[in-house]
Amino acid sequence: MPPIDCKHIRNYSIVAHIDHGKSTLADRMLEKTGTLQLREMREQTLDDMELERQRGITIKARAVAMKFRYKNEDYELNLIDTPGHVDFQYEVSRSLACCEGAVLLVDAFQGVEAQTVANAFAAMEHDLTIVPVLNKVDLKHARPDEVIAEMESVLAINPDDVLRCSGKSGEGVEQLLGAIVERVPPPTGDPGAALQAMVFDSHYDEFRGAITYVRIMSGTVRKGQKIRFIRTGTNHDVLELGQFVPQRRSCDQLQAGQVGYLICNIKSLGQVHIGDTVTIAGEGGAPALPGYRQPQRMVYCGLYPSDGQDFEELRDALGKLAINDPSFEFEPETSDALGFGFRCGFLGLLHMEIVQQRLEGEANLDLVQTAPNVTYEILTTSGEVLHIHNPQKVPDSGLIEEFRQPVVKVNFVLPTDSIGPVMQMCTDRRGEYVRTEYLSPTRAMLTFNLPLADVIYDMHDKLKSVTRGYGTMDYEVIGYFPAELVKLDILVGGNRVDALSIICDRRDADRRGRAIVKKLRTEIDRHMFEIAIQAAIGSRIIARETISAMRKNVTAKCYGGDISRKRKLWAKQKEGKKRMKSIGSVDIPQKAFLAVLDTSEQK
Repeated sequence: MPPIDCKHIRNYSIVAHIDHGKSTLADRMLEKTGTLQLREMREQTLDDMELERQRGITIKARAVAMKFRYKNEDYELNLIDTPGHVDFQYEVSRSLACCEGAVLLVDAFQGVEAQTVANAFAAMEHDLTIVPVLNKVDLKHARPDEVIAEMESVLAINPDDVLRCSGKSGEGVEQLLGAIVERVPPPTGDPGAALQAMVFDSHYDEFRGAITYVRIMSGTVRKGQKIRFIRTGTNHDVLELGQFVPQRRSCDQLQAGQVGYLICNIKSLGQVHIGDTVTIAGEGGAPALPGYRQPQRMVYCGLYPSDGQDFEELRDALGKLAINDPSFEFEPETSDALGFGFRCGFLGLLHMEIVQQRLEGEANLDLVQTAPNVTYEILTTSGEVLHIHNPQKVPDSGLIEEFRQPVVKVNFVLPTDSIGPVMQMCTDRRGEYVRTEYLSPTRAMLTFNLPLADVIYDMHDKLKSVTRGYGTMDYEVIGYFPAELVKLDILVGGNRVDALSIICDRRDADRRGRAIVKKLRTEIDRHMFEIAIQAAIGSRIIARETISAMRKNVTAKCYGGDISRKRKLWAKQKEGKKRMKSIGSVDIPQKAFLAVLDTSEQK
């Protein structure tokens, strides 16, 4: 394959709100450029993960190289298809760092949504050329002129620059490809300089080891060459390299501006880091690229194998998944109730659910998950700042100078008649009103600052119900702020149960404590002695339920006669119960445990 001139390469990604048709538009591009034959096509070709096809959403960004002839010249178009959900914002930011342009897709009926705004600003931050596109113009109820007016008022996009197309019928896709060639600048980079490539993704193949996805910034990489991963300081031989079309197709070299993959027989999972720089081994290597900003994990939960024997299998599965998805992290932990497991950090609740499903589906594991909680900050009296991912790690209240919770700025895009109910919903969650902007006479963008703990659990579901499905939301973390927070402990038979501790607002503590002890009372079996179930903040008990002891009728044989005989037997029984209570231990069944974790969040 002859070397290609950098002037004939275009790197771009498609960004949009969830369900605005990115993957379907990518299908039409593959079709129009002849990358795939019609018989090879299927819907959402680039969503090749089983979970993506089940849920109908994009989870992983995918790269694909296409050849396109425009004005009698051949161009190479490298497309990176990105997810739309707020939890996968990190995937989008990684993809944008490898591109010079972004196709901003807006649904011709739904208009500008919360994620559209977030992704447009992310593309502008990366100094990308934006190609605005109105998708689904063939819908009967499309309202193209109103939506273009929204794009102009919210994103300051010139209405004359907006292209109209349909990802379903293919209408306007060729004009879009032509606009990408004309508007998106070619990559800068000298193929003759020292090799410098950015690792933007990778996945683990059982037969080939780690497959590294790279964007070549400068220089050229050839088969058989010795390369160096700067961050890990390891050297490897390039056994195979190539591009995705969209399956892997090997070639002899990749040069500045191109996107492709490298296979170097890397068997150790710790040797590939996303955001690392690849250069030549030995002297004369290029300096490291800035890489990516570390993702902020906001939601933590414990993952435990339901069968304690599967601990090692869970560790291996998490390791393989972490190479493919660096936005989640894990560390071992133990719990008195659940045994050995891992504390895992995620970007959001959907991300947590996806990782759990991937572990269960791809590694065939049966998992138990503890209640999710967000990360808190604690300033101790000695001036040290602690990051708390696990309620069990909260120090005694006497050592806490200030308890801080993460606060997020939430943008809601919704119909104007839903503003009242949504404002009420945010006020109930101790939200702070910021502003209202009107996108059009019927739609508005409402901004609130809210505690992250209140946003991630059920805010999305509540928003959908109060706006009858028309509201969308997007959030970004603005920082940690002091709040009235306490650690709520649960005591069973006088002993603290570590895995049931939660952090909550002081004003909610009584209500949540009562809900948990009531639930536990129904789930724990009766024992031969009385069991007290208590909710406590520090040493202060705020709620209590009692499971009465199973009793044997010891006076059944006493017919009539003196009452003192019965009293003697009852006193003897009471003494026995007391002794049993002091040495007996309470057995909390697994189902009781999970039921409580559910209620503590739903109430």
